[in-house]
Amino acid sequence: MEESILDNSRSNKLLQYRTCNNLKQKEVAKAVGVSTSYYGMIETGVRNPNLEIAHKIAKYFNTSIENIFFESLNN
Repeated sequence: MEESILDNSRSNKLLQYRTCNNLKQKEVAKAVGVSTSYYGMIETGVRNPNLEIAHKIAKYFNTSIENIFFESLNN
């Protein structure tokens, strides 16, 4: 089973980006081409996105992959 050391940080970041933009998980999921349930699992840290999906999510929120998915590694 995949385990991510970034679950809490990523969850907080994705939730923050989504709620600050008044978006629903369904809207983000549709924009990046995944199911709502899969996006929800990414947002809560249950699943890790592949690089393509991570890039699409970052692009959708007009930020970098590093900012959403890897920022805590720099601490």
